[in-house]
Amino acid sequence: MGVVDIDAEEEEMKVLVTGASGYLGGYLCRALLEQGYSVRAFVRRSSDLSSLQPVEGASNELELAYGDITDYHSLLSACFGCQVIFHTAALVMPWLPDPSKFLSVNVGGLKNVLQAFKEAKTVQKIIYTSSFFALGPTDGYVADEKQVHREKFFCTEYEKSKVLSDKIALEEASDGLPIILLYPGVIYGPGKLTDGNVVAQMMIERFNGRLPGYLGYGTDKVSFSHVDDVVNGHIAALERGRVGERYLLTGENASFVRAFDMASIITNTSKPWFHIPLWVIEIYGWISVFWARITGRLPLISYPTVRVLRHQWSYSCEKAKAELEYSPRSLKEGLEEMLPWLKGLGLIKY
Repeated sequence: MGVVDIDAEEEEMKVLVTGASGYLGGYLCRALLEQGYSVRAFVRRSSDLSSLQPVEGASNELELAYGDITDYHSLLSACFGCQVIFHTAALVMPWLPDPSKFLSVNVGGLKNVLQAFKEAKTVQKIIYTSSFFALGPTDGYVADEKQVHREKFFCTEYEKSKVLSDKIALEEASDGLPIILLYPGVIYGPGKLTDGNVVAQMMIERFNGRLPGYLGYGTDKVSFSHVDDVVNGHIAALERGRVGERYLLTGENASFVRAFDMASIITNTSKPWFHIPLWVIEIYGWISVFWARITGRLPLISYPTVRVLRHQWSYSCEKAKAELEYSPRSLKEGLEEMLPWLKGLGLIKY
């Protein structure tokens, strides 16, 4: 199978994937092709397309549509001839020197998708990838799809943008627009080392000695979602999801302390022997942001990261299990796959 560019509208049934060159988007394109779907990948001309490789044995070729999610006309052109839009495009990071980009990409991008749906006519359904951040923290309990963000505070500008986008999507759903909303947890696993693949990035820092201790004291529970499980959940939402519904595509709720301990057991290496207090990490985060403004290189840990770590983000995926046959793997199973992959790339040693 090869990769071809599109020049004009085509008549065969297709799905459009925005953010196709990203971590999740690349995996989703591959899985859709493997299952026989015809896929049009919406990418920027400057995008790294290494995640969009040919799929051996696939019956359809991947098509590339060039544009930007913030450029409405390029998006509209890509939509023509497609019956489904998987909207996975997003800026996924805790901090940027220009926070307005979160609004233009995450909020403005969704608005463009919704408008393109109405104008393209051929599109019948939108599968929108939101985020657990859109539902808000869950300090002391496990939340489900009924939770609504309180909007009293936001740990990051990314969180704020996903909350605003979520409200827009839900309003459109209540007006009858055929959209399904999906909420992955912290996505991890093998694949493209983007800023959104934070677990892999932290493991690289951990095993290279640049992160010698635990982050905090283990109260920072989050829901870990393996990328393959999230992709399967997206395809299941297309095939079995109910229009207008929300589905949490989350996994095991655990802290990064537990993740580091589990990684030590899997690799037969010693566990970190001390905890780095969050106030120390916060100071480091402020320094990292200051340095990033000078160098232009985005930091792995910034002060908004610490705000996230001060809360819990635990969720139940029982609804997705029941309606989508969603079956998330354990954190141990996921790390047993990811860590050898990182070692094989020479990014970690153990």
